[in-house]
Amino acid sequence: MLSQVYRSGFQAFRQRLLPWVQSTALSRSPTDRVQPSAIRHVRSWSNIPFITVPLSRTHGKSFAHRSELKHAKRIVVKLGSAVVTRGDECGLALGRLASIVEQVSVLQNQGREMMLVTSGAVAFGKQRLRHEILLSQSVRQALHSGQNQLKEMAIPVLEARACAAAGQSGLMALYEAMFTQYSICAAQILVTNLDFHDEQKRRNLNGTLHELLRMNIVPIVNTNDAVVPPAEPNSDLQGVNVISVKDNDSLAARLAVEMKTDLLIVLSDVEGLFDSPPGSDDAKLIDIFYPGDQQSVTFGTKSRVGMGGMEAKVKAALWALQGGTSVVIANGTHPKVSGHVITDIVEGKKVGTFFSEVKPAGPTVEQQGEMARAGGRMLATLEPEQRAEIIHHLADLLTDQRDEILLANKKDLEEAEGRLAAPLLKRLSLSTSKLNSLAIGLRQIAASSQDSVGRVLRRTRIAKNLELEQVTVPIGVLLVIFESRPDCLPQVAALAIASGNGLLLKGGKEATHSNRILHLLAQEALSIHGVKEAIQLVNTREEVEDLCRLDKMIDLIIPRGSSQLVRDIQKAAKGIPVMGHSEGICHMYVDSEASVDKATRLVRDSKCEYPAACNALETLLIHRDLLRTPLFDQIIDMLRVEQVKIHAGPKFASYLTFSPSEVKSLRTEYGDLELCIEVVDSVQEAIDHIHKYGSSHTDVIVTENEKTAEFFLQHVDSACVFWNASTRFSDGYRFGLGAEVGISTSRIHARGPVGLEGLLTTKWLLRGQDHVVSDFSEHGSLKYLHENLPVPQRNTN
Repeated sequence: MLSQVYRSGFQAFRQRLLPWVQSTALSRSPTDRVQPSAIRHVRSWSNIPFITVPLSRTHGKSFAHRSELKHAKRIVVKLGSAVVTRGDECGLALGRLASIVEQVSVLQNQGREMMLVTSGAVAFGKQRLRHEILLSQSVRQALHSGQNQLKEMAIPVLEARACAAAGQSGLMALYEAMFTQYSICAAQILVTNLDFHDEQKRRNLNGTLHELLRMNIVPIVNTNDAVVPPAEPNSDLQGVNVISVKDNDSLAARLAVEMKTDLLIVLSDVEGLFDSPPGSDDAKLIDIFYPGDQQSVTFGTKSRVGMGGMEAKVKAALWALQGGTSVVIANGTHPKVSGHVITDIVEGKKVGTFFSEVKPAGPTVEQQGEMARAGGRMLATLEPEQRAEIIHHLADLLTDQRDEILLANKKDLEEAEGRLAAPLLKRLSLSTSKLNSLAIGLRQIAASSQDSVGRVLRRTRIAKNLELEQVTVPIGVLLVIFESRPDCLPQVAALAIASGNGLLLKGGKEATHSNRILHLLAQEALSIHGVKEAIQLVNTREEVEDLCRLDKMIDLIIPRGSSQLVRDIQKAAKGIPVMGHSEGICHMYVDSEASVDKATRLVRDSKCEYPAACNALETLLIHRDLLRTPLFDQIIDMLRVEQVKIHAGPKFASYLTFSPSEVKSLRTEYGDLELCIEVVDSVQEAIDHIHKYGSSHTDVIVTENEKTAEFFLQHVDSACVFWNASTRFSDGYRFGLGAEVGISTSRIHARGPVGLEGLLTTKWLLRGQDHVVSDFSEHGSLKYLHENLPVPQRNTN
């Protein structure tokens, strides 16, 4: 009878396991859930992009930079016990495993050679043996007690080797079931330390692994914990040829070097290496770790499960790095990132700690962020005259060092020739006139900066001897990302100096030489008052997406470039406000009472003067009464002479027998000599069209009727609304702001061209004399006055 109970219990266990594996809706922690159809519908729900990269590489030296990891062909992924097991240490975190298998499969199907080093056999075996013991004890209890109620049963401590023996087959069956969903075959290999030290066994292991990889099979490697002897401390020999396999960390490192692997990914339950114990208030993640940096790391305790702690992982990683394999240690348990941590690492994103033998000469971007923060705070404490002096000195340097600047710019133009389109080359180009205009604009900023930081906006007497002030202060640290336009650098630098903000600058590669010299001039100007580090130029290989994750260092991101760049940054920024506009769909409405000459002149300037600009005209709205009139014909003739390609809106196309191609979308920013023309019946219809299809950037009415113009100005809800003026006036310099950091279509903080005022926020200063809130209670001795006090007059000189 007892054997029958055992068999029925095991059968029931297997019955539960099979659908458990197939659906992946398995027993796991609440934060580790995936949909039951996750594995069955791989093709439809996978959100990991399929990328094609050159994967041929000669092994020998590790990658120097994260951006090179995308070229890794042979990859080992080590799954720590904390990654594979559930929080209760009994059973597997199968939702995480399903995600890991998916990522490995995607990379395998890209043509890479993937290998897994996995823990989990002990945890799986512990779950299985506990189940068997419970079944056994319940049967004995029922036979001997004669009662229906079972007494509380104690489960004995299970020996790890026995758990490993019981769990290994189940662990492998699970991996096989998961990989099969991706049409990938997996193979199990169990090893011990002796398999690497015995030359014949080592050659056999090497040959087996190479043959499996050749057949596009994923080897799944684990220490043979059922028979492995206890690890001997300090048994490693010197050099890259020998390392004792004491745990799966050392096994993964040994395997990676043995197989000449390009990349080893070690997944644990921490984000990577920290300069102090993880979880402490001052702990900072180390982005890049170099050999010899062990002194900068404080190792904490081991993870909740597993043989090796972080110190063991670092030793194994450094050993693999010495053998020519790049290493990344990252968190494989965080529910928000574990679903793409492996593919993110291979794509070169800033995940975990990257081990590199090449130490850059300059500071990391994190260090630059800290320097910009400290320098910005010092800058904000300077007197307004001192900040103005810095800006004046920078303006002088732009003209005094003109020849050096133009020489550097010439190098950029020569290198960009044939690679950049004509509009981008025009943006990249600097000239004497541009530098002179820059210098004039900077001096305007210097003049307006005299009363910017610390200006009192409001004063209130709360009660007797209790006065409140609202004053302007810098935002903090700005990150400005700009493309092609090196003249943006001194403009933004001057605005940051005037507003007392720290600044991180990320320019395009096409302007490397120009940006470098302009940044050096900015730092030279800052040096006259000892705040050189307030402005930093990011020269490392930081991806924009990685910069957007530095939410603890950056307070505001300002993109300057294409609409695609702005959209990408708005999408990538996590927790950091982005000021800017994703599109510049600018409209001009030509009213029935418009002047022929004015309309033609304004359309030409708005569309043709600089079509690549965000404030260039994209849609021309024509009043229906103007069709087939001299005004309409003159505009069309002018556009034809200027070689502007015309797209017809739906209503405009309906009026024409032979019309231009009908526009695909009325929400198009062309950025070139292309223009959409649409017909409207009234000023109200023009306003409705702008609100429906515009981007709230800049919109214009052309009319001689003042009443119609005022109606348009009051009812169009855009950042800039003009009457009888070109859309191209939407610019900080032209507005008299000296320069702009960009144009914002946001509805909070700044709108339109953003100059000095847009880079300031406020804080409240309260000055009292032992005031407490309880004194203002119903039975207190004091009453609120809330009297408005005069504000000091602003210096407008």
